[in-house]
Amino acid sequence: MVDHTVVPDYELAETLELTEPAQYRALFEATRQEIVSVLLERAATTSELAEVLHKPKGTVGHHLKVLADAGLVRVVRTKRVRALEAKYYGRTARAFLFHTVGEAVGVPQRVLSTAAAEVAAVPADTPLPMIGNIRYARVPADRAQEWARRLERLLVEFAREPRAGDTTYGLVVGIYPTDRPALPDVATGEERP
Repeated sequence: MVDHTVVPDYELAETLELTEPAQYRALFEATRQEIVSVLLERAATTSELAEVLHKPKGTVGHHLKVLADAGLVRVVRTKRVRALEAKYYGRTARAFLFHTVGEAVGVPQRVLSTAAAEVAAVPADTPLPMIGNIRYARVPADRAQEWARRLERLLVEFAREPRAGDTTYGLVVGIYPTDRPALPDVATGEERP
């Protein structure tokens, strides 16, 4: 019996570090990213994914094959449906670790742009919980990296919430360098870059 309160509803590794160019090519394509994102909720068949993503079943099947060949998704269970055997696909890891090379270049920018478009589409008078804010801090690069790791842990914690309710919420985090001017240090009176 599958426990639908556990997210996702199948066994998977915590992380998988992408090491092969085929993994980068497979993961960093828009439809395939949507597929692996949806599969964090629960295992799904090709038909279910096609319906949710509003894509033809053949297209989704092709993308699942590419992801499976790259070791990013796998069949996690099967179920007999009439004369056919339905295959349920799941991710091979909760988080895919990657370097910003090849197809992964620009991923943070694309993620934040997608989130901005989704937020912009939410009616301003929506009664559902929603928050948006931004803060700036002048910190050394190693502290910014530590904040990035903390934010990644928060994302993983959020993604593990049990399935419940009627609304799917998004949690977006980002840390990035800016060209905002900085006040001069009090001691030296010099502006910092």
